[in-house]
Amino acid sequence: MSQTTSRETGPGYDSDAPGDIDGPYAWARLAMCLLISMIGGAGLWSVVVVLPAVEADFGVSRADASLPYTFTLIGVAIGTVLMGKLADKVGIVPALIVGGIALGAGYGATSFAPSIWVFSAAHALLIGMLGGAVTFGPLLADISHWFVRRRGIAVAIAASGNYLAGTVWPPIIDYLVHDVGWRETHQIIAIFCVVTVVPMALALRRRSPIGHAPAPVVAKGRNGKPPLPSPVLQGLLIVAGLACCIAMAMPQVHIVSYCLELGYNSQRGAEMLSLMLATGIVSRLVCGALADRIGALWTLLLSSTLQTLALLLFLPFDGLVPLYVVSALFGLSQGGIVPTYALIVRQFFPAAQAGVRVGVVLSATLVGMGLGGWMSGAIYDLTLSYTAAFLNGVGWNILHIAIAAFLLFALGRQGGDRASQESGPRGPAMQFRTA
Repeated sequence: MSQTTSRETGPGYDSDAPGDIDGPYAWARLAMCLLISMIGGAGLWSVVVVLPAVEADFGVSRADASLPYTFTLIGVAIGTVLMGKLADKVGIVPALIVGGIALGAGYGATSFAPSIWVFSAAHALLIGMLGGAVTFGPLLADISHWFVRRRGIAVAIAASGNYLAGTVWPPIIDYLVHDVGWRETHQIIAIFCVVTVVPMALALRRRSPIGHAPAPVVAKGRNGKPPLPSPVLQGLLIVAGLACCIAMAMPQVHIVSYCLELGYNSQRGAEMLSLMLATGIVSRLVCGALADRIGALWTLLLSSTLQTLALLLFLPFDGLVPLYVVSALFGLSQGGIVPTYALIVRQFFPAAQAGVRVGVVLSATLVGMGLGGWMSGAIYDLTLSYTAAFLNGVGWNILHIAIAAFLLFALGRQGGDRASQESGPRGPAMQFRTA
C-alpha cells in the first residue's frame, strides 16, 4: 500500500487514515451511511404509494399523476451531480445537512400543494434535487474511499439504503394514508426527516482518506492507449444507466396501480413493492460480493440478463400469489445493477473525481427511472393495459445487455477480473486517463 501522507483538509474534519481504510471506523461509517440513505430515500417511494390518492385528489390522468415521480427522479439526477461535486470539495457533512432540511421543507410544501404542478415542483426541487440526491450518489462515492479490499460489498451495502427505504416506507405510508390522509402523512415525514438526518450527518465528520488510497495505474491497450477513451466509457455508462432503469421503472413505479388494475387493493401492491425491494437488497449484497470475485463487468452483464427474464415473467401471470413470487424474483434479479456502475467508475477513473463521475452515471439511472415511470403511465393511457408497458421495458433491457456485453469485450482483459483492483494485496488498479 502506498505510504503517501497527503490528506484532504476541511473545516471540522480529520482522518486517521491509512489505518481507517477497511478498518473498524470504515464499517461503522458504512452503517451510518446506510441508515441515512434509508431515511433520505423516502422521497423515491412515497410518491409511488400515494399515486392513486394524488390522482383522485387532483383529478388528473394516470400519466399526469406519474409526473411527480418523474420530476423527483430528474431532481435527484441533477442534485446527485451537484452535491457530488460539492462533497468532492468540502466533504459530505454540509451536503447532508442541506439535504435533511430540504427533505423536511419539501414534504411540508407538498402537504399544502393546491395542484399537481406545485406538488411536482416541490418533489423535484426540494425532495429530489436538494434532499434525496445527497443520500444516494454522494454517499456511495464517499464510502468507496474508505474500502479497497472489500469495496464491492461495501458499496453494495451503502447502495441498499434506498431499497431498504423502499422496503420500510411503503407499508408505513400506505397505513398512514388510509388512517390520516396523504397530506398529513407528508407532514409526519417532513418532521421525521429533519430530526434524524441532520443530527446523524454530524457523525460523518472525518474526511474521506483519498490521499492515503493506493496509487492507481492507467490501463493501456496494445498501442499504449486506453482501450476506450474516457468520454466514450462515460457515455456508454450513461446510456446503460438510462436503459436498465427505464426497464426497471415499470414494476417499481406502477406495481400499486397495476394491482388496482387487476382488481386487487393498494395494500397488496404496496406489499409487492416492499417485497421487490427487500429481495433487491439481497441482490445488491450478493452482487457486491460477486463483483469482488469476478469483477464488476461480469456482474453487470449477469444482472442485466436476469432482469430481462424476470420482467418477462410479469406477462403470463396475474394471480395474486404468482405476482408476489414474480415481484420477489424481479427484486433478486435487478438489485445489483446500479451499485455496479459505481464500482466500474471507481475502477476506471481517478478517485478524486469519484463524486462527480459516480454522480453522472447514477443520475442517468435516476433519469431512466423517472422517464420509465412516465413512459409506462403514458403507454397505459394509450392502450388501457400494462402489457405494452412491460414489453417496452424488455426492449430497453435488451439494449442494456448489448452495452454490458460490449464493455466486457472491450475492457475485460484490462480490468474485468476484480471489482476493486487497486495496488496492494488484490493486484494493480486500472483506470483511464481523463479527457
